[in-house]
Amino acid sequence: MNSAVAIDTRPLDRRPTDWSHAAMRGRVRRRYRAERRFRLLGLGAVLLSAGFLVFLLGSMLLQGASGFLETRVAMPIDFAARPLGLTPARLKGRGADLALAGAGLEGLVDDAAIGAFGPDLGARILSDGAWVRVREAVKDDPSMLARRVVLDLPVASALDIAAKGTGTVAAEAVVASLRSDDLLSTGVDRDFLFASDSTDPTRAGIWGALKGSLLTIAVTLALAFPVGLLAALYLEEYAPRNRFTDLIEVSINNLAAVPSIIFGLLGLAVFLGTFGLPRSAPLVGGLTLALMTMPVIVIAARNAIKAVPPSIRDAGLSVGASPVQVVFHHVLPLAMPGVLTGTILGLARALGETAPLLLIGMRAFIAAPPGGVTEPATVLPVQIFLWSDEVGRGFVEKTSAAIGVLLVVLLAINALAIHLRNRFETRW
Repeated sequence: MNSAVAIDTRPLDRRPTDWSHAAMRGRVRRRYRAERRFRLLGLGAVLLSAGFLVFLLGSMLLQGASGFLETRVAMPIDFAARPLGLTPARLKGRGADLALAGAGLEGLVDDAAIGAFGPDLGARILSDGAWVRVREAVKDDPSMLARRVVLDLPVASALDIAAKGTGTVAAEAVVASLRSDDLLSTGVDRDFLFASDSTDPTRAGIWGALKGSLLTIAVTLALAFPVGLLAALYLEEYAPRNRFTDLIEVSINNLAAVPSIIFGLLGLAVFLGTFGLPRSAPLVGGLTLALMTMPVIVIAARNAIKAVPPSIRDAGLSVGASPVQVVFHHVLPLAMPGVLTGTILGLARALGETAPLLLIGMRAFIAAPPGGVTEPATVLPVQIFLWSDEVGRGFVEKTSAAIGVLLVVLLAINALAIHLRNRFETRW
């Protein structure tokens, strides 16, 4: 039995929408309200992020600003009353430091402090490195060995903290007494900028760690950039599309997401355990960070190379250029802004790493800046970590000041990446 299906052949209602109708006006108002809510949520998220950033930077600056300053006391030293037996000729050249140290300059400074402030306060008023300042002053002006001078020397850590408002009651009383006699002054702490680590917070500086960071990043850049760029060129321009290259691509993407401490374990096992490279050296640190940074450079370089239009390659081949010439004379120069941006951001990430460098031993106490990539060194993030673990209250402000320096370096690196991108960017 066949059954016929009735089909409605009446014309559809094509009347235009009545936007003046109350229901339609209500729908439009709801749509606009939803859009305003979304915009307000986005603006709120931006303001919240900016607020956290301002709070972070502000707290670091407020806590670390005092770390760039030191408190000094006016110290009278009578060199004429206690001759050191040195001539101006012995204070020239490399032997000047040894001559002054052997002449008893440190004891002279201690005796001058006791004579000026008494045996109790005089024994604890000066920093351990105050005599070094006297040594530098004598080297600059040997004529002071024949007269009485007044030098501004750094005070001990306890008094320095009290002068900045966070010391003990006894130390603050001493500071108030010295200030009433107009003996205290404040100046830029040169040791913090140009010295290395020390057990005395008034002598601790960041130059040794900063130089170690620069050497480590230089090794990382020298290894990761050429290898990562060539690998990206091969995978994007020459490698055949098969399962093997797919496996390589997946592996590179996975390596970019591996926690940094895994690379530290790899560096510990391979570079130190197998090859026996020097422990706590920028060379080993650079090799370890290069392994961590290379996948990031490969991914960034591949994306930059892929963004070059195929017409560039076709035009180069059409005028007789070889495939290698097309890649290195046309494609790579156009992709270089993206490659450089990804490389610099990868290096900025490596500069802030701590965990992999701790595993390869770059947490040693380094009292002098490294002279090369094979000498013992530490890096700025590890130095911050070590200072944060110190019990001395003087290291609190040093830690915040060092964090401020690290943030400034990272911001400078990111600004360089933005500058390179804007300068070399090609708009199609």
